[in-house]
Amino acid sequence: MKEAPRVKFGEAIMVLLMMLVIMGVGVIGFGISPQIPVLLVIALVMLWARIKHFSWEEIHKGITEGVTTGIVPLFIFILIGVLISVWIAAGIIPSLMVAGFKMLSVQWFVPSVFLVCALIGTSIGSAFTTISTVGIALFGMGTTMNLNPALVAGAIISGAIFGDKTSPLSDSTNLASAIADADLFKHIKNLMWSTIPAFLVSLVLYAFLGHNTSSDTLTKVSTTVNVLNSHFMITWWAALPILAMFICAFLKIPAIATLMINIGIGVVMIFIHDPAMFVQKLVTMMESGYVAHTGNQSVDTLLSRGGITSMMSTVSLIIMTLSLGGLLMKFDLIQIAMDPLVKRLKSDGSLVTAGVFGGIAVNLFVGEQYLSTILPGKAFKEPFNKHGLDNLALSRVLEDGGTVINYLVPWGVASSFAAGTLGVPTLAFLPFCFFSLLSPVFSILSGFTGIGLKRLPQQPVTEES
Repeated sequence: MKEAPRVKFGEAIMVLLMMLVIMGVGVIGFGISPQIPVLLVIALVMLWARIKHFSWEEIHKGITEGVTTGIVPLFIFILIGVLISVWIAAGIIPSLMVAGFKMLSVQWFVPSVFLVCALIGTSIGSAFTTISTVGIALFGMGTTMNLNPALVAGAIISGAIFGDKTSPLSDSTNLASAIADADLFKHIKNLMWSTIPAFLVSLVLYAFLGHNTSSDTLTKVSTTVNVLNSHFMITWWAALPILAMFICAFLKIPAIATLMINIGIGVVMIFIHDPAMFVQKLVTMMESGYVAHTGNQSVDTLLSRGGITSMMSTVSLIIMTLSLGGLLMKFDLIQIAMDPLVKRLKSDGSLVTAGVFGGIAVNLFVGEQYLSTILPGKAFKEPFNKHGLDNLALSRVLEDGGTVINYLVPWGVASSFAAGTLGVPTLAFLPFCFFSLLSPVFSILSGFTGIGLKRLPQQPVTEES
């Protein structure tokens, strides 16, 4: 059999740096959407692979294996697009906004947003669902109150990430514990050593930055509530889909089925409110999104969104990043680049720091949330154990450096979804996404101080007779 080409450390570093330059210059430098830079990077990796004499069959296999892992998330994104348009048309999101205006304090709105999204995210285990449902309603309220949209978006995303990270129903939390071979509930408990400090500091920052004393706010809120009451079905029945979401989470019904159930409830509510609704109009709305015609420009801009087509940009990015990740895994480029560093690490602090930055690096190179957990998990599992660190130490590092950081990378799947859903660019909400920024910091501090850092039990020394 023909021997597989060998990839050297220098080659791996060169390819990865060129990838980072292309994506950074394209997305940050020129401000273009990430799809084309990622496509150029894929072409670069394929060209390098052919120069190294990897076969087309191996290249295609890498792409196929990468995309296969994301089939379910791809379908979920399509369903979320439908859900958003249906929830607006059914009056669910407008009802949440009206209820929120009555319940939440105007002065302390931003920290309240962070807490609400954290609670809902923990209950349902999905940051994407939290952002695309309750998050849209809260964002609309914040916009009405003349608050900084980037600050409100940062609070929504941070709360949703906290919930996703600490929920036993979360895909990313289950993945991190599985990759590290750690018990799920012990993993969640151990996360608290970095998660709770990051949560508390974030809450204080949102309270400080988001304190609102504007006298114009109440007038604008009143106007918006009147517009919503006049043009949408505002009713307590809007709580039913939210309740259904919590029930599905409690029953551990998968995300796809949960979203379909909620879409079905929304469609029924639309026909109850408007029995004369044409099926063709409903289908068009589900495909292309809901378009509001209230006469109020700010409300129309906020509530004209959703639909399958609105998700196609994110879906295309997922396909390309998964393809890129599949190629990098096929040719072990990231693994080869990380191995020499991992072997030189001596202290607990340096090992934890490297693990955190390993997850950050994968996010920067690939922009895919799951791979930022899988690749560092494979690279650091053996070094962590050899150094006497428990699998729980690794699983927390994978969350703090991988899961939460994807929302900060402009070409990342999670950040692109959040930016597209809320209408705020990643680089705008990034400075205000405090929870994602602070989680790695507290994880690294844990590594150097030893506070909350789980170690393997020491084996008793036995004397040979």
